[in-house]
Amino acid sequence: MANLKIKLVKSLSGRLEKHIATAHSLGLNKTNSETVQPDNAQTRGKIAQIAYLLQVTEEK
Repeated sequence: MANLKIKLVKSLSGRLEKHIATAHSLGLNKTNSETVQPDNAQTRGKIAQIAYLLQVTEEK
């Protein structure tokens, strides 16, 4: 199963509380922080919600 490398490229300040909570649930707290998450439906849903803040690449 592949993993996704997720990087927060835009600031969370001034964003909706729901979007900030989603970023924190992915393990992203500050700009340029990165995390590796499993590629599953839950992770894809979180990414879809805040895609405008993220940069996502696939790891093998």
